[in-house]
Amino acid sequence: MRDDRQRIDKWLWHARLVRTRSAAAALAASGHVRLNGARIAAPAKPVKRGDVVTIALDARVRILKVTGFADRRGDAEAGRALYNDLTPAPAVPEERAAPVARREAGSGRPTKQDRRAIARFTRGHDC
Repeated sequence: MRDDRQRIDKWLWHARLVRTRSAAAALAASGHVRLNGARIAAPAKPVKRGDVVTIALDARVRILKVTGFADRRGDAEAGRALYNDLTPAPAVPEERAAPVARREAGSGRPTKQDRRAIARFTRGHDC
């Protein structure tokens, strides 16, 4: 293996961003991976140290800077050592102006307990 570059599918798998190498190849081939801003279409595209990889994965977009390569797929800590996460933190949602809608007691549809009480009152016996 060359120490200065690696295939994108292999790097995604070694960095533990996907579970299998075939899933990494499919992700790269589907166009959900960008390398330095350019969409890639081939899983054999080489990445180098310092490249910025943008991945659309699980309804999130992650921006990663390649810092290293591995010969073998290691544990999660070893995978995280292969990149710096440049993804901005999610925006904190503004506090809601009004709390979640709540009903006043006695308004709206009757509860099961209320329905039983109504039935006892109207029929004159226990249900």
